[in-house]
Amino acid sequence: MSPEIAVAIVGALGVVMAALVTAIVPLVRRATHGAVAAEGTATRDAMDAHIVALNTRIDDVRSDVSSVRDDVDDVREGITRVREWQAGHDAEHMIIGRPRTGGDGA
Repeated sequence: MSPEIAVAIVGALGVVMAALVTAIVPLVRRATHGAVAAEGTATRDAMDAHIVALNTRIDDVRSDVSSVRDDVDDVREGITRVREWQAGHDAEHMIIGRPRTGGDGA
């Protein structure tokens, strides 16, 4: 085989290989595009579900905080009523001439 024929064959093989690579790349991209899009959709769906769960948890915590706030207000009102009662009770003891003994008012 002459060198010119060998060079022509190698050149032709190079052109064919370049054409194959050029044709295969878009085919591979097209084939993987659907898988990537499906994975992106699955990821978005999972993130949406996670966000919904977090929002639900935030609402639960807000409800708990509101409940604790109401409980603290109830305790404060109770303390105020006890202090008012203590003041009145101390005044009664002063009226009858017998100071109250014991407790924190002594």
